[in-house]
Amino acid sequence: MFRLQSSKVLAVDMTGDAVKAKNGSMVAYDGDMTFKKLSGGGEGLRGMVTRRLTGEQMTVMEVKGHGTCWFADRASEISLVGLRGDRLYVESSNLLATDGGLRTGTGFTGVRGASQGNGLFTTTVEGHGQAALLSDGPAIVLRVGPQYPLTVDPGAYVAHQGNLRQSFQSGVTFRTLIGEGGGEAFQIRFEGDGLVYVQPSERNTIAGDV
Repeated sequence: MFRLQSSKVLAVDMTGDAVKAKNGSMVAYDGDMTFKKLSGGGEGLRGMVTRRLTGEQMTVMEVKGHGTCWFADRASEISLVGLRGDRLYVESSNLLATDGGLRTGTGFTGVRGASQGNGLFTTTVEGHGQAALLSDGPAIVLRVGPQYPLTVDPGAYVAHQGNLRQSFQSGVTFRTLIGEGGGEAFQIRFEGDGLVYVQPSERNTIAGDV
């Protein structure tokens, strides 16, 4: 159902089924399609449409029909993630689309979300199907193993899946180590067994230079 037309364009082939996507991300379609704007939460969409701390709303649209739709968002790179009954945690701004076999909701992230300015909640995606993630530059997928914990700059974090535990750390940052940091700093430490998706660029945060 989901395929990459290029690294920056998602093509979705539909045969009467539906897909949920970031509002305004459709760039073209052929066939017979209907479009419905979804907002305000409900039906498990709260995690996609509301970033609680800032009050910023992210609107989602449902596309349904027969044909092909193409989606993109500001020339961001797109990665496909397949889920087989497991759960994906993803920053709402990094989620482009989910197919009809997946449920979306809200997961608590504690102080990590506050350090990013994205609120105390993040979007969860679970079930069987595919999700399309956005990243500023090609996403990097890093494996976390029982003997190999991973520390991530919160400004570069995109998503994670698997049996992972998160802990929030303050103190030295990557920029501080090279003499460019200032203010309070945060890091995310992942332990367990799973995958972490990061982007080779840092979003702005409210937690100082991270």
